[in-house]
Amino acid sequence: MPLDPRLIQESFALVEESSEKVVGHFYAMLFIEDPSLRDMFPPMMDSQRDRLFGALVRVVHQVHDPGSLVDYLSQLGRDHRKFGVKPEHYETVGRCLVAAMKRFARPGWTPAMDESWSAAFGFIADTMISAAQDAARSTPPFWNGRVVEHRRPTDSLALITVEPDHPYPYRPGQYAAIETQRWPRVWRSYSIANAPRPDGLLTFQVRAIDGGWVSSALVHHTRLGDTVRLGPAVGGMVCDAISTRDVLLIGGGTGIAPLIAIAEDMTRWNTNRQVAVYYGVRRAKDLYAVPQLEALRERAPWLKIVPCVSHEPAYKGERGMLPDVLTRHGADRFNWTGHDICVSGSAAMVRATLARLTELEAPSDRIRFDAFAEQTDIFLGHKKQEKTVATQRKVLSSGERLPQRQAPKTGPTPPASPDTSGERQAGRKPPLFSSRP
Repeated sequence: MPLDPRLIQESFALVEESSEKVVGHFYAMLFIEDPSLRDMFPPMMDSQRDRLFGALVRVVHQVHDPGSLVDYLSQLGRDHRKFGVKPEHYETVGRCLVAAMKRFARPGWTPAMDESWSAAFGFIADTMISAAQDAARSTPPFWNGRVVEHRRPTDSLALITVEPDHPYPYRPGQYAAIETQRWPRVWRSYSIANAPRPDGLLTFQVRAIDGGWVSSALVHHTRLGDTVRLGPAVGGMVCDAISTRDVLLIGGGTGIAPLIAIAEDMTRWNTNRQVAVYYGVRRAKDLYAVPQLEALRERAPWLKIVPCVSHEPAYKGERGMLPDVLTRHGADRFNWTGHDICVSGSAAMVRATLARLTELEAPSDRIRFDAFAEQTDIFLGHKKQEKTVATQRKVLSSGERLPQRQAPKTGPTPPASPDTSGERQAGRKPPLFSSRP
């Protein structure tokens, strides 16, 4: 039976209420069937569970768009080489996952759904295996990187420069998973903070967070000469060099890192596109990247830098949360609907910024962002809000009345933090099985 997108989505809805049971049972079956696979996974499995189902949710919601699904699965296949995944492992994973879903599904699971999921995993496996084999012809499964510079602008922040042992291909705006010697098999994603250089060096901006295994190791325990492992570059938040539109780069905290790489790269080829960088932090002392951005502006008159501070009333520049500053400037000075936009920061910051950009009518197909472990959840939420806003505008244009909103049952939403960290996002448990379309 061929892959049936309708059956895939209908059957997936049957396991929404039992997602934790499904993933727990899946890993139990997987490690019983092939105990050697356990050595590929980290000691703590919470983040791994979220990543697995984040990938599954994305597959389910992209099953109607084969082109974007193939791009995503190909990237996933290349990235999984660093774990030592072999082609024969895919069949075991697919069989165990279908069995786990079937066991905990609500009434309504049919043999046709079994067949459709088997076809789906066949497609997933073939795509990922093919991409991994293609990548193996030119790149290693991972890179060993020697730390050649380690600077601490603040107690909790480190700027780390790494020299890979082989040429490391990437595009400005992408990120890499890093594994430290202190915590083998524990990988966390960090954006590359520079455009490709002739010497091949890579710089990362890492903020140590409470309970962050990799971030704490990188900030507090890494020294010059230490070695880290790097996975292949991934992520789709890259600049469209063919476009003639102006560019809006929005970064909160260490989310400024990939935007620096994009801006630096544009200084090499851009001549007439205006680029605005909005850089948000809580306190002025956290604006560590401003000198680097100012240095770029010296050779790029088209580059505009707008530092924003949210929790320091005495700050003399732009004050407020990034979404609020963008709204003010969008109303008074700019029309963001005509820009290509990149958003980078914590999950809360990305959500809040995308919501405001939707209200400002910025087209979603011109907005790119990377939120690591919460990418899928934020993407689906953004699509849902976009449909809601479009419906509201249609109703208003027709002269009808919008339905009354019910008062929220909970307290106000906390302000979005401008800080970002791959570990913080990977450690959260987003509502992966939501009712979002």
